[in-house]
Amino acid sequence: MPYLTVDYSSCLAAGTFDPCAFVKELHPLVVEESGTSGVCKTVFRPAETYVGDRPSGETVFVHVEVGLMPGRPEAQKARLSEGVLALLAKHLPVGDDGEERVFCSVEVRDLAGSYRLSPSAR
Repeated sequence: MPYLTVDYSSCLAAGTFDPCAFVKELHPLVVEESGTSGVCKTVFRPAETYVGDRPSGETVFVHVEVGLMPGRPEAQKARLSEGVLALLAKHLPVGDDGEERVFCSVEVRDLAGSYRLSPSAR
């Protein structure tokens, strides 16, 4: 029952980042690495503007947050983070000089104790 959010620079959606292709590989990875038997739910949130410390002022980024039910060891969450970073590298463009042009980050966190899931709203 992992809950995922993917924040990304909206300029990536212009043919350089395919959220559907990414999530087709992301969900099985998260299920396998987290040991969950639930269904992943993912929200993609394009960001129009993100100001970083680059000379141009804008930084192209993707940040993935994975929320899991509490109880997994930190080492397991770290492995999942590394796996997601590797998957992002596969799905993101590389510059002409071979350098990545996108800053990527992943956070695997425990969902709050108040988290509840309902299969249908009533």
